[in-house]
Amino acid sequence: MIRTTHVVIAACCAMLAPLLAPRATAQTYPTKPIRIIVPYAPGGATDVVFRILAPRMSEFLGQQIVIDNRPGAASTIGLELVAKSPPDGYTVGANNIAYGANPAIYRKMPFDSEKDLLPVTLVCIVTLVATVHPSIPARSVKELIALARSQPGTLTYGSAGNGSANHLATERFAHMAGIKLVHIPYKGGGPAVISIVQGETSLLLATIPSAIQHFKTGKLIPLAVSSAKRNSALPNLPTIAEAGVPGYEAIEWQGIMVPAGTPQNVIQTLYQVTAKAAQSPEVREKAAALGADFVNSPPAEFEKFLKNELAVWSRVVKEVGIKID
Repeated sequence: MIRTTHVVIAACCAMLAPLLAPRATAQTYPTKPIRIIVPYAPGGATDVVFRILAPRMSEFLGQQIVIDNRPGAASTIGLELVAKSPPDGYTVGANNIAYGANPAIYRKMPFDSEKDLLPVTLVCIVTLVATVHPSIPARSVKELIALARSQPGTLTYGSAGNGSANHLATERFAHMAGIKLVHIPYKGGGPAVISIVQGETSLLLATIPSAIQHFKTGKLIPLAVSSAKRNSALPNLPTIAEAGVPGYEAIEWQGIMVPAGTPQNVIQTLYQVTAKAAQSPEVREKAAALGADFVNSPPAEFEKFLKNELAVWSRVVKEVGIKID
């Protein structure tokens, strides 16, 4: 009888184990290194922001955080990897403005943006800055527009790839300014910055973190920022709206997503640790110097933000006629 009871108990435990696993994961999380998939090449804003945050997050979690760059297809390659990873909190994805535009740009997505990924937190907002190579004879937005109109279809602009912040923001700028520019996509913000520094492209709506050092050395010329208000990292630069394109605004942002099915306690842990890391004086100082403003909204607020991004960029993509090159 006792032996039979043991067999029954063992069988029940085996049946309950899968149901208890998520809860156990949430209670003990984390017990091993965490991988943050950055869906862009090293050197771009998304990469820079998470490399600033990672050491402090690692310290608070007591586990190593590894940044894994998986560039390509406007972040969809990296985020597909996240979406199809085990929902245990050990593979986390960084997402940005491309998340909102990709469903409108791509005819077929490799994952469902709203069903296969869960929001953790909107980490920060990063301003873009209209930037030209010193060889381009334009030192203001109005001069750039005049130059583009005098040479239609000859000025080139780089981007971190199709559907990236640079691509979307520049196409919107060109549309509102009534000019035609030639798009040259690269495999990340870092390569796009290198290309304009080397004079391979004429214009780049660069994220401040990826280009600010080149402004200081004179290798690149900043003209105006893309936000509705001036940025504290470049306080003397006007906004693009002030400088000649009324009503223009485009911002880059970075957030954290996890695979659908990830336990809520794990999501809360990631959110709280990210917010705590962002409050560290050294992290805030580095971020402010690069033009990144931490937001760290909770999951529910980030979810609302993402729904709005999907709606806004669906409209903009159709209005502007943004296409994959």
